[in-house]
Amino acid sequence: MSCFVEVVKAQSFRGAAEALGMPNSTLSRKIKELEKFIGLRLLHRTTRKIELTEAGQIYYERSRRIIDEARLAHEQLGSLLAQPQGMLRVSLPADFAVVILAPLIKAFSDFYPGISFDFDLTPRNVDLVSEPYDLAVRMGSLPDSGLIARKLGSLSRSLYASPDYLVQNGTPGNPDELTAHECIGMRQDKPGHWHLHREESRISLRISGRFQMNSIGMMRRFASMGAGIAILPDKIVGEDVADNKLTRVLPDWRAEAVTIYALTETRLLPAKTQVFIEFMREKLSEEAD
Repeated sequence: MSCFVEVVKAQSFRGAAEALGMPNSTLSRKIKELEKFIGLRLLHRTTRKIELTEAGQIYYERSRRIIDEARLAHEQLGSLLAQPQGMLRVSLPADFAVVILAPLIKAFSDFYPGISFDFDLTPRNVDLVSEPYDLAVRMGSLPDSGLIARKLGSLSRSLYASPDYLVQNGTPGNPDELTAHECIGMRQDKPGHWHLHREESRISLRISGRFQMNSIGMMRRFASMGAGIAILPDKIVGEDVADNKLTRVLPDWRAEAVTIYALTETRLLPAKTQVFIEFMREKLSEEAD
């Protein structure tokens, strides 16, 4: 089984034989014995490449998972759990990563010197099944993807606008007055609706505005330029508030907190991924306190 998986990964018998440290003829014999034992052809062999049959594709997916789980079981029993090593590949939301996660990741890297990092900060949703990422960090509501979601923490959100915008358009004194303002919307929210709360009071408003987008960073930028009022995470705009680029609107009211998740393909994780998730969960919980 492991030989077959290695052949598929290497896309050649020669490369797999080198990785396994065995003669090419021995590897070829083992694959033929496996096919004979199963009773199905797993590979189409040509002089240039190998291709999986339909049965081979099914067997590869199952075999790869079994081998990965066995490897992880050995790893978790060994010293790697105490001092994890290897490359950690993570997809992150850019603005959240730059403002909040960067110092936490630096602290994590100091604590685990054996781990190196490869970060993807593009807005696209990476495919954790087909792409070589260990996990993705996401914020807000999640689509039904079949991935394993672990909550890392949450960020409180409030309404913000630039001082110039409020001078030109007036400062709303209650939530109902937001309907007369230019409101910058997040695309993943229910279109045209904001949900706010104050202590036990909860309201839903129909708002309007010319701008909606799926980037907190762009919303933050538009709000600071006077384009309207936006719902933004308090910690992400802290520097803008300190520099008087943004000011909080209706300070008694808040929007629902945004939840931060770590997404993985499987529950059985390598040590490097486990310790990263636990570290971020602990530190983001402290941030929320």
